[in-house]
Amino acid sequence: MSIPLHGLRTVIYPAPNLAESKGYWIKLLGIEPYFDEPFYVGFEVGGYELGLLPDANPTDGSTTYWGVSNVQEAMDEAIVLGAVEHAPATDVGEGITTGTVRLPDGSLVGFIDNPNFKIK
Repeated sequence: MSIPLHGLRTVIYPAPNLAESKGYWIKLLGIEPYFDEPFYVGFEVGGYELGLLPDANPTDGSTTYWGVSNVQEAMDEAIVLGAVEHAPATDVGEGITTGTVRLPDGSLVGFIDNPNFKIK
């Protein structure tokens, strides 16, 4: 068994103080976010997503999301190989599905199916 990864898509940073984190990234990147809501802030950086998530646990560090054709199948395969579900496969809007698993070493890995993603 193996799940083909389509490449990196998104990195999410925990942002317990969303306003402070957003301000920092605006200054560092020199751009405004394309998506700015109290539950998530997203920047488009070189064709990829840099996200700020206020509900994420800072002790988990950032989470990288790999593009896949089917998030649930990718998660199921990772779980068979020893991972544990961290966040279930969920439709987060606009046809985008995400989910995360915690690997046996404790790190988080995300999977995303984003039909809107286009490599630039």
